[in-house]
Amino acid sequence: MDKNSKIYIAGHRGLVGSAIVKSLEADGYKNLIVRTHSELDLIDSTEVAKFFEKEKPEYVILAAAKVGGIVANNTYRGEFIYDNLMIQNNIVHHSFLNKVKKLLFLGSTCIYPKDCEQPMQEDALLTGSLEYTNEPYAIAKIAGIKLCESYNLQYGTNYISVMPTNLYGPNDNFDLEKSHVMPALVRKMHLAKAVYEDDWKTIRKDLEKTPIDLIDENSSKNDICTVLSKFGIEKTSDSTSVEIWGSGKPRREFLWSEDMADACIFIMKNRNFVDTYTSNQKEIRNTHINIGTGVDISIKELAVLIKNEIGFKGTLVYNANKPDGTMKKLTDVSKLHKLGWQHKIDLENGVKKYYQWYLEKN
Repeated sequence: MDKNSKIYIAGHRGLVGSAIVKSLEADGYKNLIVRTHSELDLIDSTEVAKFFEKEKPEYVILAAAKVGGIVANNTYRGEFIYDNLMIQNNIVHHSFLNKVKKLLFLGSTCIYPKDCEQPMQEDALLTGSLEYTNEPYAIAKIAGIKLCESYNLQYGTNYISVMPTNLYGPNDNFDLEKSHVMPALVRKMHLAKAVYEDDWKTIRKDLEKTPIDLIDENSSKNDICTVLSKFGIEKTSDSTSVEIWGSGKPRREFLWSEDMADACIFIMKNRNFVDTYTSNQKEIRNTHINIGTGVDISIKELAVLIKNEIGFKGTLVYNANKPDGTMKKLTDVSKLHKLGWQHKIDLENGVKKYYQWYLEKN
């Protein structure tokens, strides 16, 4: 890519997409194409076809997806598989029809088997059963990998798939029903701290920015407390507690979203599909690239880290009756390192930056 290349970033308002746009602009790329959902419905193949025929992007970064945490994935199973299949099928196919030079497809490490040997290597794909709670999303992402791989092998296209670990950073989704574990914990403890300190100014300011299920900044204290209790924030006579789903034992790996954006741009600039496999392979498969830190942490350790950063003085309660999900998910990032990229922001500094961003926006 050169500075005048026409680059389409699908999902530019999301966690990764917004970080990619920010990084590209900072690096002097001026010919960026973005569309909101109201401007372009990526599920509609007719709309996508017209968009590609008109704009003719040279490069495409596919960061658009329907995403969510355990609750959302397990509740909206049909939407998660259908929407994601349609989005990626439409963009990849019309990139091919309009001769896009290079495409980067973003998936997720949930593609790997539930009981995958740790750390998870790219070759582990399709070697076992998936975690049930996010199976529809994972299947869609596996299909996306194989779609890119198959087009490359049949048509000679240059489409690369990257599988990021759990991401967090600016513009994350803090909806308590649909968010991932990191933003959910941060917002819960931010609100719980305010409840503990009887700081209603902070609570109402937070609800003004992001209303929660039937309450906003104008709701009564009683209504707010009632709804917050449904999300595990419980005020007692002498303390305030935050409920965390599961035992706290599962281990997860987290990557700062701006690091992820840097990895994506590095790959778009410097690597091609032929770099993702060895030339003597008889069967070319598992060409995707894990993107992560190679370092994990238990949910309990993460909760304590966030609790200390926020300054919440209440208690953490682990609800073992709720699902844990996969017990360990750690990526093997040796392939990524061999391609020439490593992360820069460690988790402790990342959580500090993350909460500071949240305070500035809320």
